[in-house]
Amino acid sequence: MTYRKSLALGFLVLISVSVIGCARAARDTTGFALENTATINAPFEDTWMAVKGVLREQEYEIYTRDKRGVFVAFSPMKRRYLQPKRDKYTIVLEPVSKDETAIRIETLSQVYGVTALTYPGWHDRKAKDKGVAEAIIAGVTAKVAG
Repeated sequence: MTYRKSLALGFLVLISVSVIGCARAARDTTGFALENTATINAPFEDTWMAVKGVLREQEYEIYTRDKRGVFVAFSPMKRRYLQPKRDKYTIVLEPVSKDETAIRIETLSQVYGVTALTYPGWHDRKAKDKGVAEAIIAGVTAKVAG
């Protein structure tokens, strides 16, 4: 009888250690983002309005629109094998001179998920494509030029 109790107790300890072992720190996302930069030949205010217009035309969801020069926009959500995915674009505008504005776009891929010890939410993954950020910059340049 004591052999069975000690075996059951050992089994419970093994299970509890394996469950506790599932807890881990958040994934280090350093270096996951791709970055594009350009200088636009237009005043800051005109560039800000052009970025807002291009994001709307290309049907991105604008989450943050800060007059100090920061946009956070998301691509439409898509599913791949039932897991929701999207891309996050952080666009920072900085005046270089009276007639020039620097634009920096940081691209991150995100997946929606949950672990046993976290709330559901969007988690950053490594971005693979710079093409969309380049298209945003090209759209802003075209809108400002004409």
